[in-house]
Amino acid sequence: MAKIKGSIIVDRERCKGCDVCVVSCPFGVLKLSAEVNSKGYNYSFMANPDACTGCASCAVICPDSCITVYRQKASN
Repeated sequence: MAKIKGSIIVDRERCKGCDVCVVSCPFGVLKLSAEVNSKGYNYSFMANPDACTGCASCAVICPDSCITVYRQKASN
């Protein structure tokens, strides 16, 4: 079976820093940024991108649909 590598894109301006995606990630990929967006919210980002499998738990649970998940076969 091919290994899958995941990555996500967070719409920083729409993210309100609710932390739900961070808690729901089973691999500890996400964290809240120390920086803020134009609305004053700390947005989430990939703090540990190598651990992402593209499971999409973060995108499914995000109340504002700020997260897009991409999956690709990992090169060996």
